[in-house]
Amino acid sequence: MRLTQYFAEAFAVLAANRVRTLLTALGLIIGVMAVISIQVLGAGMAGAVNGILGAFSDRAFVVLPNQQQSDFTRAAIRITDLQRMKNEVPNVFEAIPAGGQNLRARFGHHTRRVTLGAGMDERFAPSTPLRYGRKLTPDDIAQGRHVAVITDKAYDKLAVSGDPTGQSLRVGEYRYTIVGVLAKSTEGILPGPSVADVSIPYSTYEREFARRRAIVFVRVLLDDPAKIADTEKDVLAWLKHIKGGRVEYQTFDRKSFAKAVDGIFGAVTFVVALIGAVSLLVAGIGILNIMLVSVAERTREIGLRKAIGATRFQVLLQFFIEALALSAFGCLVGMLIGVTIGATINSLLIVQLSGVTAPIPWARSIAIATGFATVVTLAFGTYPAWRAATLDPIEALRYE
Repeated sequence: MRLTQYFAEAFAVLAANRVRTLLTALGLIIGVMAVISIQVLGAGMAGAVNGILGAFSDRAFVVLPNQQQSDFTRAAIRITDLQRMKNEVPNVFEAIPAGGQNLRARFGHHTRRVTLGAGMDERFAPSTPLRYGRKLTPDDIAQGRHVAVITDKAYDKLAVSGDPTGQSLRVGEYRYTIVGVLAKSTEGILPGPSVADVSIPYSTYEREFARRRAIVFVRVLLDDPAKIADTEKDVLAWLKHIKGGRVEYQTFDRKSFAKAVDGIFGAVTFVVALIGAVSLLVAGIGILNIMLVSVAERTREIGLRKAIGATRFQVLLQFFIEALALSAFGCLVGMLIGVTIGATINSLLIVQLSGVTAPIPWARSIAIATGFATVVTLAFGTYPAWRAATLDPIEALRYE
């Protein structure tokens, strides 16, 4: 008998018992679906993280007071602290406010509320590409100019059309000349401060908005990015020294964010592995049970095959391929559903938040489905096939 005939017969047997086949494969479908959907979402998250980290400067970190400490007022950072930090802490090029003001902005005939923030020059700014114009320059910072760079979000919010560079934008009590428009940003889901709708030179922001206010977030710019870990420790120790008391601060940088994400992915991978192991065991037991039932139901058929010359290997191969077909069906359906669920959630949530579209890991998904089918078939399909192959033909023909 040709191999194709074995497969055709196996599929015919499964099709003749559709409900039993579906219920038997259900555990495998659910397990493979869960594992692969998480894998697809993991690939989407990895792409989003890479895009986000690509937009976050290696030459900067954020420091902020711990929000849950008892003496938060004492821990508050003031504008005068920033200049002292620059002068007294090694490797600090500049310390600037990283928070923002929620103000009313007017462009042409359109008025909307926007967040106004202290912008860095192009050496330290996130690597978000430009839609129009340019980013802030060191001269803008040094001279405290009334210029602004707006995000793609602010561009849409204020109903701007065409290239607005050179035009006037009023924010709060001040007017600024738009010099650039950023393309879609991937920094919006970072913890802590993100890119403001409207960014003005930090020297201008300090002069006009931060003089009498406590600063929630401070962005520290570095001379040497290789010393970022030591500089973070120095800044924390310096702040505790000048503030006195039991004040607490925390820092955030590209490396710490990547480490946190790696920890999350590690935990998710562990949970997915457990789901896969449990679903594999449940599905395997189901397939083992149904194949033993199939052998019992077809005992006379097995005896007849042997009586007309079928060998043990041919009988074993027949039932082994039937178990393989059942496993392959469950894994294929689970893979397709898992990819669909993962890709849909990724498209509706992760891509919308991050702006980064990661390719679906088809090769990994196919490898997982194939691996599941192989393990289940070998572990739980071999014994029923062997039992069928070792039946005594005379006893089998007498079986009722």
